[in-house]
Amino acid sequence: MPEDATGHRRRLKARFTEKGLAAFSDHEVLEFVLSFAVSRKDTKPTAKRLIKAFGTLNRTFTADLEELKKIEGIGEHSALLLRLFHATSERLLKETCWKRFSLSSPKTLYDYCRQSFGSLGREQFRVYFVNTRNQLVGEELLTEGTVDQAAVYPRTIAELALRFGAVGILLAHNHPSGDLTPSRQDLSLTQTIREAVAPLGIKVHDHVIVSSEGYLSFHEQNLL
Repeated sequence: MPEDATGHRRRLKARFTEKGLAAFSDHEVLEFVLSFAVSRKDTKPTAKRLIKAFGTLNRTFTADLEELKKIEGIGEHSALLLRLFHATSERLLKETCWKRFSLSSPKTLYDYCRQSFGSLGREQFRVYFVNTRNQLVGEELLTEGTVDQAAVYPRTIAELALRFGAVGILLAHNHPSGDLTPSRQDLSLTQTIREAVAPLGIKVHDHVIVSSEGYLSFHEQNLL
């Protein structure tokens, strides 16, 4: 690797040590991360290609392995490192969320959902289960479908709630389009699930739609 590139890497490390990632642009974050996977090559051009292809850091780190490997300069090792980076940050955020969760202030859960699957290019529907102490006791990925449709079965949700010993649930799904507006199907499905679990003494506390840009809470919007 050229001496100037070696010096640049040293400067990136020094800047991170002194100031953290706040001092880095998006492509510099990727450049720095990739430097640990690619030892003898300038990673700046690859980092810029990633941002150009995926638009944001979140979309880059959540991209499928095969999509990542289509980018010039990204091989199996680099793609796995990017996915590992996201998976690790997701686990840490989940740990924090589970400890701090409160039904009176559930924003930590919504932030976790946004980070975890808000940027995905495919739709996911997840359910979060709450016990009698209002603690989170489970998370289930119920379906993973196309961009505009995911099949959700209320009976499955009811069975899972009983398995977790839950008395409350929160529903969450992403809109890959980025538009957080609830569809007619979203509203109808929420009502169907509420009616299915109510006889079991289980309450639907909220349904949240997430994207890379933010979230929309049915409870906050008086849609429940």
